[in-house]
Amino acid sequence: MLDDLKYIHQRDGQDALGIAEKQWQQLQINFDIPPLEGKFTNIVFAGMGGSALSALLSTTWPGHKLPFEVCRNYTIPLYVSANTLFIASSYSGNTEETLEAMGQAADQGAKIAVITSGGALAKHAEEKGYPLAQLPSGYQPRHAVLVSFKALLDILGAAGLVNRQQIDDTLQSSTQFLQNATAQWRPDVATKTNRAKDIARHLAGKSPVIYAGPLMFPAAYKWKISFNENAKNIAWCNQLPEFSHNEFIGWNSHPIDKPYGVVDLRSSFEHSRVQKRFEITERMLSGKRPHPIVVQAEGSTVLQHLLWLVALGDFVSIYLALINGINPTPVDLIEKFKTELNK
Repeated sequence: MLDDLKYIHQRDGQDALGIAEKQWQQLQINFDIPPLEGKFTNIVFAGMGGSALSALLSTTWPGHKLPFEVCRNYTIPLYVSANTLFIASSYSGNTEETLEAMGQAADQGAKIAVITSGGALAKHAEEKGYPLAQLPSGYQPRHAVLVSFKALLDILGAAGLVNRQQIDDTLQSSTQFLQNATAQWRPDVATKTNRAKDIARHLAGKSPVIYAGPLMFPAAYKWKISFNENAKNIAWCNQLPEFSHNEFIGWNSHPIDKPYGVVDLRSSFEHSRVQKRFEITERMLSGKRPHPIVVQAEGSTVLQHLLWLVALGDFVSIYLALINGINPTPVDLIEKFKTELNK
Protein backbone atom coordinates (compact mmCIF):
# COMPACT_ATOMS: atom_id res chain seq x y z
CA MET A 1 0.00 0.00 0.00
CA LEU A 2 2.63 2.57 1.05
CA ASP A 3 4.70 1.79 -2.04
CA ASP A 4 1.73 2.30 -4.35
CA LEU A 5 2.25 5.86 -5.60
CA LYS A 6 -1.14 5.93 -7.31
CA TYR A 7 -2.88 5.08 -4.05
CA ILE A 8 -0.82 7.70 -2.20
CA HIS A 9 -1.71 10.45 -4.67
CA GLN A 10 -5.38 9.53 -4.47
CA ARG A 11 -5.51 9.69 -0.67
CA ASP A 12 -3.08 12.57 -0.14
CA GLY A 13 -5.01 14.98 -2.32
CA GLN A 14 -3.60 18.10 -0.67
CA ASP A 15 0.00 16.84 -0.81
CA ALA A 16 0.81 16.64 2.90
CA LEU A 17 3.80 14.47 1.99
CA GLY A 18 5.10 17.16 -0.36
CA ILE A 19 4.80 19.78 2.39
CA ALA A 20 6.64 17.49 4.81
CA GLU A 21 9.43 16.90 2.31
CA LYS A 22 9.91 20.60 1.62
CA GLN A 23 9.51 21.88 5.16
CA TRP A 24 13.24 22.66 5.34
CA GLN A 25 12.47 25.60 3.03
CA GLN A 26 10.42 27.20 5.81
CA LEU A 27 13.62 27.82 7.77
CA GLN A 28 14.94 30.00 4.94
CA ILE A 29 12.15 32.58 5.16
CA ASN A 30 13.20 35.87 6.73
CA PHE A 31 10.86 38.21 8.58
CA ASP A 32 11.56 41.93 8.64
CA ILE A 33 10.86 42.68 12.27
CA PRO A 34 11.77 46.20 13.47
CA PRO A 35 13.85 46.52 16.65
CA LEU A 36 11.86 45.69 19.77
CA GLU A 37 13.09 47.98 22.50
CA GLY A 38 12.48 47.33 26.14
CA LYS A 39 14.02 46.14 29.39
CA PHE A 40 12.47 42.70 29.20
CA THR A 41 12.42 40.52 32.29
CA ASN A 42 10.31 37.66 30.88
CA ILE A 43 8.71 36.29 27.72
CA VAL A 44 5.16 34.96 27.41
CA PHE A 45 4.09 33.13 24.25
CA ALA A 46 0.35 32.70 23.65
CA GLY A 47 -0.79 30.05 21.19
CA MET A 48 -2.88 26.92 20.81
CA GLY A 49 -2.31 23.61 19.04
CA GLY A 50 0.15 23.74 16.16
CA SER A 51 0.62 27.48 16.67
CA ALA A 52 2.26 26.82 20.04
CA LEU A 53 4.70 24.19 18.80
CA SER A 54 7.36 26.68 17.73
CA ALA A 55 7.52 27.97 21.29
CA LEU A 56 8.14 24.45 22.58
CA LEU A 57 10.93 23.94 20.05
CA SER A 58 12.59 27.14 21.21
CA THR A 59 12.87 25.85 24.77
CA THR A 60 15.30 23.21 23.48
CA TRP A 61 17.04 25.45 20.94
CA PRO A 62 18.20 28.15 21.24
CA GLY A 63 16.83 28.17 24.79
CA HIS A 64 15.95 31.29 26.75
CA LYS A 65 17.99 33.46 29.07
CA LEU A 66 14.83 35.01 30.46
CA PRO A 67 11.89 33.24 32.12
CA PHE A 68 9.74 31.86 29.29
CA GLU A 69 6.18 30.59 29.52
CA VAL A 70 3.82 29.16 26.92
CA CYS A 71 0.23 30.23 27.58
CA ARG A 72 -2.41 27.91 26.09
CA ASN A 73 -5.43 29.57 27.61
CA TYR A 74 -7.82 32.50 27.58
CA THR A 75 -6.01 34.10 30.50
CA ILE A 76 -2.43 35.21 30.99
CA PRO A 77 -0.12 35.19 34.04
CA LEU A 78 -0.57 38.01 36.52
CA TYR A 79 3.12 38.89 36.25
CA VAL A 80 2.76 40.08 32.63
CA SER A 81 3.79 43.74 32.65
CA ALA A 82 5.53 46.48 30.69
CA ASN A 83 8.69 44.42 31.05
CA THR A 84 7.15 41.41 29.29
CA LEU A 85 7.72 40.51 25.65
CA PHE A 86 4.36 39.01 24.74
CA ILE A 87 4.19 37.00 21.52
CA ALA A 88 0.72 36.15 20.19
CA SER A 89 0.73 33.28 17.69
CA SER A 90 -2.21 31.97 15.67
CA TYR A 91 -1.74 30.62 12.18
CA SER A 92 -5.30 31.44 11.13
CA GLY A 93 -5.30 34.65 13.12
CA ASN A 94 -8.72 33.84 14.53
CA THR A 95 -7.93 31.65 17.54
CA GLU A 96 -10.21 33.01 20.24
CA GLU A 97 -8.00 32.05 23.19
CA THR A 98 -5.00 33.85 21.70
CA LEU A 99 -6.98 36.95 20.78
CA GLU A 100 -8.38 37.26 24.30
CA ALA A 101 -4.96 36.65 25.85
CA MET A 102 -3.44 39.37 23.67
CA GLY A 103 -6.09 41.83 24.77
CA GLN A 104 -5.24 41.13 28.40
CA ALA A 105 -1.53 41.55 27.66
CA ALA A 106 -2.23 44.95 26.13
CA ASP A 107 -4.21 45.95 29.23
CA GLN A 108 -1.25 44.95 31.39
CA GLY A 109 1.14 47.06 29.32
CA ALA A 110 3.19 44.30 27.67
CA LYS A 111 5.27 44.78 24.54
CA ILE A 112 3.41 42.73 21.93
CA ALA A 113 4.57 41.00 18.75
CA VAL A 114 2.39 38.85 16.48
CA ILE A 115 2.89 35.70 14.40
CA THR A 116 0.04 34.89 12.00
CA SER A 117 -0.96 34.42 8.38
CA GLY A 118 -3.87 36.84 8.62
CA GLY A 119 -7.30 37.00 10.24
CA ALA A 120 -8.29 39.14 13.19
CA LEU A 121 -4.84 38.87 14.75
CA ALA A 122 -3.16 40.46 11.73
CA LYS A 123 -5.82 43.18 11.67
CA HIS A 124 -5.20 43.99 15.34
CA ALA A 125 -1.44 44.07 14.75
CA GLU A 126 -1.83 46.53 11.87
CA GLU A 127 -4.26 48.74 13.79
CA LYS A 128 -2.14 48.82 16.95
CA GLY A 129 1.24 48.94 15.21
CA TYR A 130 2.43 45.67 16.71
CA PRO A 131 5.46 44.05 15.01
CA LEU A 132 4.04 41.40 12.69
CA ALA A 133 5.62 38.24 11.29
CA GLN A 134 3.27 37.51 8.38
CA LEU A 135 3.30 33.76 7.67
CA PRO A 136 2.66 32.32 4.20
CA SER A 137 -0.95 31.17 3.83
CA GLY A 138 -2.35 27.86 2.66
CA TYR A 139 -0.99 25.54 5.35
CA GLN A 140 -2.52 23.68 8.23
CA PRO A 141 -0.94 25.07 11.46
CA ARG A 142 0.82 21.78 12.19
CA HIS A 143 2.39 21.90 8.73
CA ALA A 144 3.75 25.42 9.29
CA VAL A 145 5.66 24.76 12.48
CA LEU A 146 9.13 25.49 11.10
CA VAL A 147 8.17 28.79 9.48
CA SER A 148 6.50 29.80 12.76
CA PHE A 149 9.70 28.75 14.52
CA LYS A 150 11.73 30.98 12.19
CA ALA A 151 9.35 33.86 12.84
CA LEU A 152 9.81 33.43 16.59
CA LEU A 153 13.59 33.43 16.21
CA ASP A 154 13.45 36.64 14.17
CA ILE A 155 11.29 38.29 16.83
CA LEU A 156 13.71 37.24 19.55
CA GLY A 157 16.55 38.62 17.44
CA ALA A 158 14.75 41.94 17.00
CA ALA A 159 14.36 42.13 20.78
CA GLY A 160 18.08 41.48 21.29
CA LEU A 161 17.37 38.25 23.14
CA VAL A 162 19.37 35.98 20.82
CA ASN A 163 22.49 36.43 18.72
CA ARG A 164 21.13 36.75 15.20
CA GLN A 165 24.37 35.80 13.46
CA GLN A 166 24.80 32.64 15.50
CA ILE A 167 21.18 31.73 14.91
CA ASP A 168 21.48 32.23 11.16
CA ASP A 169 24.72 30.25 10.93
CA THR A 170 23.29 27.29 12.84
CA LEU A 171 20.05 27.33 10.85
CA GLN A 172 21.92 27.39 7.55
CA SER A 173 23.79 24.16 8.29
CA SER A 174 20.70 22.54 9.78
CA THR A 175 18.56 23.39 6.75
CA GLN A 176 20.79 21.40 4.40
CA PHE A 177 20.86 18.55 6.91
CA LEU A 178 17.06 18.48 7.08
CA GLN A 179 16.72 18.53 3.31
CA ASN A 180 18.94 15.45 3.07
CA ALA A 181 17.05 13.69 5.86
CA THR A 182 13.55 14.16 4.44
CA ALA A 183 14.67 12.79 1.07
CA GLN A 184 15.03 9.39 2.76
CA TRP A 185 11.32 9.29 3.65
CA ARG A 186 9.81 10.31 0.32
CA PRO A 187 6.90 8.20 -0.98
CA ASP A 188 9.05 6.87 -3.84
CA VAL A 189 11.48 5.30 -1.33
CA ALA A 190 10.37 1.71 -0.71
CA THR A 191 9.20 0.56 2.70
CA LYS A 192 12.14 -1.81 3.14
CA THR A 193 14.53 1.20 3.22
CA ASN A 194 12.09 3.89 4.40
CA ARG A 195 12.11 4.27 8.20
CA ALA A 196 8.98 6.41 8.26
CA LYS A 197 6.90 3.88 6.32
CA ASP A 198 8.23 1.03 8.45
CA ILE A 199 7.32 2.75 11.73
CA ALA A 200 3.85 3.62 10.42
CA ARG A 201 3.33 0.00 9.42
CA HIS A 202 4.18 -1.18 12.95
CA LEU A 203 1.83 1.39 14.51
CA ALA A 204 -1.18 0.53 12.34
CA GLY A 205 -4.22 -0.37 14.42
CA LYS A 206 -2.63 0.89 17.65
CA SER A 207 -2.70 4.03 19.75
CA PRO A 208 0.79 5.56 19.78
CA VAL A 209 2.44 6.49 23.07
CA ILE A 210 5.56 8.62 22.53
CA TYR A 211 8.29 9.13 25.11
CA ALA A 212 11.29 11.47 25.06
CA GLY A 213 13.70 13.21 27.37
CA PRO A 214 13.30 16.93 28.16
CA LEU A 215 15.34 18.13 25.16
CA MET A 216 13.41 16.10 22.62
CA PHE A 217 10.01 16.35 24.30
CA PRO A 218 8.88 19.11 21.91
CA ALA A 219 9.34 16.57 19.10
CA ALA A 220 7.34 13.97 21.06
CA TYR A 221 4.52 16.47 21.49
CA LYS A 222 4.66 17.22 17.77
CA TRP A 223 4.37 13.47 17.05
CA LYS A 224 1.28 13.37 19.28
CA ILE A 225 -0.37 16.28 17.49
CA SER A 226 0.53 14.86 14.08
CA PHE A 227 -0.96 11.47 14.96
CA ASN A 228 -4.10 13.21 16.20
CA GLU A 229 -4.59 15.48 13.18
CA ASN A 230 -2.89 13.68 10.29
CA ALA A 231 -3.73 10.05 11.09
CA LYS A 232 -6.88 10.86 13.11
CA ASN A 233 -5.46 8.56 15.80
CA ILE A 234 -5.64 9.03 19.55
CA ALA A 235 -2.10 9.36 20.89
CA TRP A 236 -0.31 10.31 24.08
CA CYS A 237 3.15 11.53 25.04
CA ASN A 238 5.22 11.98 28.16
CA GLN A 239 8.79 12.72 29.10
CA LEU A 240 11.50 11.20 31.21
CA PRO A 241 12.52 11.47 34.01
CA GLU A 242 8.98 12.31 35.19
CA PHE A 243 7.69 9.11 33.59
CA SER A 244 9.90 7.08 35.94
CA HIS A 245 8.14 8.49 39.00
CA ASN A 246 4.56 7.46 38.15
CA GLU A 247 3.58 6.31 34.66
CA PHE A 248 6.33 3.69 34.67
CA ILE A 249 4.40 1.51 37.13
CA GLY A 250 1.18 1.90 35.16
CA TRP A 251 2.56 -0.51 32.57
CA ASN A 252 3.04 -3.16 35.26
CA SER A 253 -0.45 -4.70 35.15
CA HIS A 254 -2.82 -6.17 32.58
CA PRO A 255 -1.80 -8.29 29.60
CA ILE A 256 1.22 -7.36 27.52
CA ASP A 257 -1.00 -7.32 24.45
CA LYS A 258 -2.17 -3.78 25.08
CA PRO A 259 -3.59 -1.78 22.14
CA TYR A 260 -0.68 0.65 22.14
CA GLY A 261 2.40 1.28 20.07
CA VAL A 262 5.26 2.61 22.21
CA VAL A 263 7.82 4.90 20.59
CA ASP A 264 10.98 6.10 22.36
CA LEU A 265 12.56 9.22 20.89
CA ARG A 266 16.14 9.18 22.08
CA SER A 267 19.01 11.64 21.73
CA SER A 268 22.65 11.46 22.75
CA PHE A 269 22.31 15.09 23.91
CA GLU A 270 19.93 14.18 26.72
CA HIS A 271 21.28 14.05 30.26
CA SER A 272 23.23 10.83 30.86
CA ARG A 273 20.84 9.80 33.63
CA VAL A 274 17.86 10.25 31.29
CA GLN A 275 19.55 7.99 28.75
CA LYS A 276 20.13 5.40 31.46
CA ARG A 277 16.46 5.62 32.50
CA PHE A 278 15.42 4.69 28.95
CA GLU A 279 17.65 1.62 29.05
CA ILE A 280 16.45 0.47 32.47
CA THR A 281 12.81 1.12 31.54
CA GLU A 282 13.08 -1.01 28.42
CA ARG A 283 14.62 -3.86 30.42
CA MET A 284 12.31 -3.75 33.44
CA LEU A 285 9.10 -3.39 31.41
CA SER A 286 10.02 -6.13 28.98
CA GLY A 287 7.06 -8.52 28.91
CA LYS A 288 4.80 -5.94 30.59
CA ARG A 289 4.20 -3.59 27.66
CA PRO A 290 4.62 -3.70 23.88
CA HIS A 291 8.27 -3.63 22.90
CA PRO A 292 9.12 0.01 22.10
CA ILE A 293 10.12 1.28 18.69
CA VAL A 294 13.41 2.98 19.52
CA VAL A 295 14.14 6.01 17.34
CA GLN A 296 17.67 7.34 17.80
CA ALA A 297 17.89 10.93 16.59
CA GLU A 298 20.46 11.71 13.93
CA GLY A 299 22.61 14.80 13.42
CA SER A 300 25.59 16.51 14.99
CA THR A 301 23.82 19.20 17.05
CA VAL A 302 20.86 19.34 19.41
CA LEU A 303 18.93 21.39 16.82
CA GLN A 304 19.55 18.79 14.13
CA HIS A 305 18.33 16.03 16.45
CA LEU A 306 15.19 18.05 17.16
CA LEU A 307 14.45 18.87 13.51
CA TRP A 308 15.17 15.29 12.39
CA LEU A 309 12.70 13.88 14.89
CA VAL A 310 10.02 16.46 14.10
CA ALA A 311 10.25 15.75 10.37
CA LEU A 312 10.29 11.98 10.82
CA GLY A 313 7.14 12.19 12.94
CA ASP A 314 5.39 14.16 10.20
CA PHE A 315 6.11 11.45 7.64
CA VAL A 316 5.18 8.61 10.00
CA SER A 317 1.83 10.17 10.87
CA ILE A 318 1.00 10.91 7.22
CA TYR A 319 1.83 7.35 6.20
CA LEU A 320 -0.32 6.09 9.07
CA ALA A 321 -3.18 8.23 7.73
CA LEU A 322 -2.78 6.54 4.36
CA ILE A 323 -2.84 3.12 6.02
CA ASN A 324 -6.02 4.26 7.78
CA GLY A 325 -7.43 5.11 4.35
CA ILE A 326 -7.95 8.82 5.01
CA ASN A 327 -6.76 12.17 3.71
CA PRO A 328 -4.17 13.44 6.22
CA THR A 329 -4.81 17.16 5.72
CA PRO A 330 -8.43 18.09 6.65
CA VAL A 331 -9.51 18.39 10.29
CA ASP A 332 -13.23 18.58 9.67
CA LEU A 333 -14.28 17.61 13.20
CA ILE A 334 -12.26 20.47 14.70
CA GLU A 335 -13.86 22.92 12.26
CA LYS A 336 -17.31 21.56 13.19
CA PHE A 337 -16.46 21.98 16.88
CA LYS A 338 -15.56 25.65 16.31
CA THR A 339 -18.86 26.17 14.51
CA GLU A 340 -20.77 24.65 17.43
CA LEU A 341 -18.80 26.77 19.88
CA ASN A 342 -19.83 29.96 18.09
CA LYS A 343 -23.57 29.17 18.04
